[in-house]
Amino acid sequence: MRKLVILISGRGSNMEAMLEAGLPARIAAVISNRADAAGLAIAASYGIPTRVVEHRQFANREAFDAKLAEVVDEYAPDYVLLAGFMRILGEAFVTRYSGRLVNIHPSLLPAFPGVHTHAQALAEGVKVHGCTVHLVTPRLDHGPIIIQAAVPVQADDTEDSLAARVLQQEHRIYPQAVRWLCEDRVEVDARGCVRVREASPGADSLVAPAVEI
Repeated sequence: MRKLVILISGRGSNMEAMLEAGLPARIAAVISNRADAAGLAIAASYGIPTRVVEHRQFANREAFDAKLAEVVDEYAPDYVLLAGFMRILGEAFVTRYSGRLVNIHPSLLPAFPGVHTHAQALAEGVKVHGCTVHLVTPRLDHGPIIIQAAVPVQADDTEDSLAARVLQQEHRIYPQAVRWLCEDRVEVDARGCVRVREASPGADSLVAPAVEI
């Protein structure tokens, strides 16, 4: 059975979605860079070991990354899952777990990398927004895309209302992506694009605003 380590910084709602998903894997540990992360108590309630590597205790990113990798490696995970982990990881850390480091980002990458993605989407007036699960590379919020989900942007949306609808989709697609990885169904081709074996095709289209025919 595959072993997973999940990294969080806050409430850990995507982590909890994976705990509830019945994945064909064992979550070996949940690690946070913040001792006050609410997700640590949630993980503990499921009997998952928790650890804290407080980033503020380190002089620089390299020192923090090195200690974080040391703790992660204690659990010898097959995959390391970033679930609301709000620290930019350096190239050495990313390279160490190349092909095994997974992230969820609240936009339809490559659109709107970085933070405040929902504000960016509203400011640009896009009609479709969403979320992306991808393999992590040293380039921030890039890397082979495993799965995406889209939601229409409503005329009266605020950042909060749009974020809430996107988060519902995050809770659907992140466990699905991890399940595919654990079942060895994810392949990255020569172009760096993901192919998922035996994946069902999606809907033909999503049009927003809706079009009457």
